[in-house]
Amino acid sequence: MDKLEKTLISSLLLAGLFSIAFSDTWKATVTERLDALVTSCVVVPCSFSHPGKPLPSSKLRGIWHISTKRHEVVFNEDHTRILDEYRGRTRMLGLLGQNNCTLEINDVKDHDNGPFCFRIELVKSEGEKFSFVEDCVDLTMQHSPPEIQLYPSTTALEGKAYTATCKVRHTCPSFRPKLSWSRGKADQILERHEQLSPGNWMMESVLTFILEEKDDHSELNCTAVFHGGKTTTKTLPLYIKRAANYKNIIIPIVVLIVTAGVIGLVSALIVKKYKQRIIELQSQEGSVWNRMSRLSRRFRSNAPPSRSRPREKVAEQKIFKARVPSPKSQPKSNNYQEDDDDDYQNTADLNIYGNV
Repeated sequence: MDKLEKTLISSLLLAGLFSIAFSDTWKATVTERLDALVTSCVVVPCSFSHPGKPLPSSKLRGIWHISTKRHEVVFNEDHTRILDEYRGRTRMLGLLGQNNCTLEINDVKDHDNGPFCFRIELVKSEGEKFSFVEDCVDLTMQHSPPEIQLYPSTTALEGKAYTATCKVRHTCPSFRPKLSWSRGKADQILERHEQLSPGNWMMESVLTFILEEKDDHSELNCTAVFHGGKTTTKTLPLYIKRAANYKNIIIPIVVLIVTAGVIGLVSALIVKKYKQRIIELQSQEGSVWNRMSRLSRRFRSNAPPSRSRPREKVAEQKIFKARVPSPKSQPKSNNYQEDDDDDYQNTADLNIYGNV
């Protein structure tokens, strides 16, 4: 055996041992299943690990292929090796030197369902290749965009700030969905983008504006436009609760108080103006007011006395009955003439006041 044959055998043995060690220790992590919106794009998160010190990207070559069919390549640095239906639609987003093998598929087609698997190769080492066929991704084709989540964050009150939130899930962070509102200005809108899980992201838009009376029973729309042109819209009805308007309570009370005050002031002025005249009428001799006052006093003075007596006096009268002389024993008196004259005078006075 010559020297050349010994060198070849030694190289093959070392390559075999290195390949075994390589296959035992290198590992890839790929999201197993994702939804993909047709005409949009999908990003497949992928990472890998290997023993030893970090390797530069120039020493590594990343390849994506269909399942166990290594020759059906969907991504390769050498674009001539990519299948025609995937050429120009795939790219590697991550850097292999950072152990990132993330794949992006643009302009998703109905047949882009996979499964897609990742393979790593060491440059200039034909025998040092490994495909992670146990860690592949399956894509589920979606022909309709995901539904928007639209909800209010505050109560709708007239004249107060109102906040509404619009959210939508997607799988294409390279081309985020564009969210737009049926109203509002740019300075009233805040946007936020976050990753929910590997391969799933959320685009969020928050609108804040002041509600007016005309906004009651109106609609607030949020529209999402996805990469590739597909759109979806969600509507939020607005029912405004009118804030307590104290003007409706205060104004009537103020009007009532002012009206009562005006009436009282006018009455006081009238009384003040005619008070002296009323006093003069009351003081005039023979005036109607004076005559009615005198007539009233006359009737009160002629009213019969009360018949009620204390029980003690009644008891004394029953016990000590005074002796009354007989009428026959008394001389006749002419006092009836005087009584008649008094009655005539009283009648005359009554007639004077009665004819008023």
